[in-house]
Amino acid sequence: MENGGSPVKNWRFIGNEKLTQASAITVRGVLNMLMENLNPDEARPVIPLGHGDPSAFPSFRTTPLAEDAICSALRSAKFNGYSSTVGIPPARRAVAEHLSKDLPYKLSPDDVFLTIGCTQALEAIVTVLARPGTNILLPRPGFPYYEARAGFSDLEVRHFDLLPENNWEVDLAAVEALSDENTAAMVVINPGNPCGNVFKYDHLKKVAETARKLGILVIADEVYDHLTFGESPFVPMGVFGSIVPIITVGSISKRWIVPGWRLGWLVTHDPNGILMKQGIVDSIKGFLNITSDPATFMQGAVPEILENTPADFFTKIVNTLKESAEICYDRIKEIPCITCPSKPEGSMFVMVKLNLSLLECFKDDTDFCCKLAKEESVIVLPGVAVGLKNWLRITFAIEPSSLDDGLSRMKAFCGRHAKKQ
Repeated sequence: MENGGSPVKNWRFIGNEKLTQASAITVRGVLNMLMENLNPDEARPVIPLGHGDPSAFPSFRTTPLAEDAICSALRSAKFNGYSSTVGIPPARRAVAEHLSKDLPYKLSPDDVFLTIGCTQALEAIVTVLARPGTNILLPRPGFPYYEARAGFSDLEVRHFDLLPENNWEVDLAAVEALSDENTAAMVVINPGNPCGNVFKYDHLKKVAETARKLGILVIADEVYDHLTFGESPFVPMGVFGSIVPIITVGSISKRWIVPGWRLGWLVTHDPNGILMKQGIVDSIKGFLNITSDPATFMQGAVPEILENTPADFFTKIVNTLKESAEICYDRIKEIPCITCPSKPEGSMFVMVKLNLSLLECFKDDTDFCCKLAKEESVIVLPGVAVGLKNWLRITFAIEPSSLDDGLSRMKAFCGRHAKKQ
């Protein structure tokens, strides 16, 4: 007999299987699995080339102005209460003004919805679009949280390819072929995660024109905005808001190197009022009415952070990323079994192809990464986690010296497991 009375024949509650299914392949889940393969007796430090959070490294320390802004907002005692579900007005206004600097028109504070990081922003728009029978077009490779959230929301996913031979441009012919009367939107990630590409103005305009032709909106994931260091400058998708409705998701996480602060936004670029007419804006508000808000004191610090961060902070971060990207690209060329189709120009990542035919005893990219972790204490994300099997996503956003060490270990590992000629 159980405590409290007679035995229960059947408990009537059970876990939601959709949650475990939706989260089967996520970046964090795969990285946690790789960490379990580390050799506990290894004396060398672990080299993390699999994540997008360089905040622990001295070269990527955020600006003191941002830290001071948080402290000032907290100590002011003005931001101890609940926030509006859409965000407090000064923060919404600051984001609108910040983003408008790159646009041919001015955003209104009413176009801005503050979220708990970019993650909640993409949760919001995916949930808003998830009506019965609807589908969404996602890039391959891409950021797997879109697939996870869409799966949980019963939103059908269809994948279009990014073309490595064309600097990872969108296969627009595939977008048209995949779309039907039930397609609601397509996602564009720029600068690119996981590819490190930066889309040019002309290509983004073609994306907008294709979406308009199909009658779908564009979700522009711009969490890595302005983290560019190649020939192509960052062009916000909102520039083309007069062609097609745009939903931008972004945050301070990457550009300010503070992913743990969890302050993001969802922004509507809709000068023609289409999103309002189609009920998207009201649905976004409805979603935010039943979810949590970013911490109010974080919102209180946003105007100071966005308006007064010194330009030399951004220059320093971009220059460090550029240096690391060049080290990564050059060192990868020294590893025969790995091919990099194009030099990274933005974000914090690069996708490289793994040639298993030159190696012994590896089943696939996941097996390669597990053994690399065990033998060399280097963590690299297998490409299958972002949609490309037998590729690797390498993060170069760490200390340049650690990056060089990690790639040297990878080279030694591949040499040790190379097929004998």
